[in-house]
Amino acid sequence: MLKARRQHQKTRKLIDGAAKAAKRLAKLAAAEPAVKKEKVKKIRVKKEKVETETVKKVKPTKEELGKQDAKDAKKATLGGGKKGGK
Repeated sequence: MLKARRQHQKTRKLIDGAAKAAKRLAKLAAAEPAVKKEKVKKIRVKKEKVETETVKKVKPTKEELGKQDAKDAKKATLGGGKKGGK
């Protein structure tokens, strides 16, 4: 008795599943248009590379270096070894 019952449940489950799938497919077929639209490819536009000019660094002259050293030396002596700004 149990074996027959389980077999019946199994076949019923398979039949119900197939019926649901058929119903779903029929619904999809009815919803879609009869003629499929062709996909239109978008044309890609390539960006042009703009050449940039590289700027060379200018080395300071000996005079400018001397002036900077003098300023740095002044700042060091003005500090006077004090800690803090007051």
